[in-house]
Amino acid sequence: MEENTNLNKHNLQYYLNHSKIDVLFKQNKDDFVVTEIPLYDFVGEGEHIVIKLRKKDLSTWDALQIIADSIGCKLRDIGYAGLKDKNAMTIQHISIPKQFEEKINSFTHENIKFLETVNHNNKIRIGHLKGNKFFIRLKRVSPMDSKKIEQALGKIATYGIPNYFGVQRFGAFGDNHEKGQQIVEGTLKEKRRNLKQMFLNAYQSFLFNSWLSKRIEISKLIDAFEPKEICEKVGLPQDIVKQMKAQEHPFKMLPGELMSHYPFGKIFIAEELEVESEKFYKKDRVPTGLLPGKRVKISEDLAQEFEKEFDKKTFEDGARRFAWVFPDEIESNYKEDKNWFELSFTLPKGSYATQVISEIIH
Repeated sequence: MEENTNLNKHNLQYYLNHSKIDVLFKQNKDDFVVTEIPLYDFVGEGEHIVIKLRKKDLSTWDALQIIADSIGCKLRDIGYAGLKDKNAMTIQHISIPKQFEEKINSFTHENIKFLETVNHNNKIRIGHLKGNKFFIRLKRVSPMDSKKIEQALGKIATYGIPNYFGVQRFGAFGDNHEKGQQIVEGTLKEKRRNLKQMFLNAYQSFLFNSWLSKRIEISKLIDAFEPKEICEKVGLPQDIVKQMKAQEHPFKMLPGELMSHYPFGKIFIAEELEVESEKFYKKDRVPTGLLPGKRVKISEDLAQEFEKEFDKKTFEDGARRFAWVFPDEIESNYKEDKNWFELSFTLPKGSYATQVISEIIH
């Protein structure tokens, strides 16, 4: 993980070109708040009770286990859309069968508060969310650094950020992907199904991050050198390099790119590079990267040439993931008397707020 983390550190300096900002950011219930944005409205009737809950200092799994033990239902009967950070104040929705309504109404816990309840006609499933809204407080921010952060936010609002998996994806010691690779290679056995899947998913994430780092390095070369020099360094045809150099977005697209409408929609091949790159710059669609595995679409042409290095066997179903995301509803407030810089923004599901902070402060 160390090599991959280092690759991620300065990838956007070619347009976020300020020096490192030395601020204090700690994930805790006061300085990091996550609010889930549901995928749909809840209908108000049905055999499930949807609970909007607020938790602190607990992982989603820990909170669900506490709730299940308290009301007497099985853990598998509780529906949820996504896992939320432990070191944060988080607000999310869960569903519980209506038969536990009386126990739900009498539930209390010092770290979990039920804010609202409403009936609904189906169980909440993984992925049933549009995205998340984040509030983050940075401390020890000087007036000069606050201006740098504002400038960085302006560029992020225009160009977005790479959709890396955050370090928390790789476990407390940053080595879950290594265990996943060892399982694939047969040098590690893991009988516990949930742990095995976690390690394999981390391996998929590592391969995606590695692919994205390589593609960003290519994009930096496109911006920094003349077409002839780039052809020698990367091995791309000169006419393609000229097309890429003309693209307005700093992440340069290749022929055969698998695109997705943004923030959700169908996957399709980019047949007209100039047209698709313009729509990417306008946030209408984005290139996707590979989470390698079974039953997944593969890019074509030159895009596939750069993807195949990271297309490894993983035993898991594969998927496509946005290579790039656009933080939305960005708001900021600098409190000079406290040296606090507060910001809020929304991200699509599966994207990491910590990556926004990483890109801002390098």
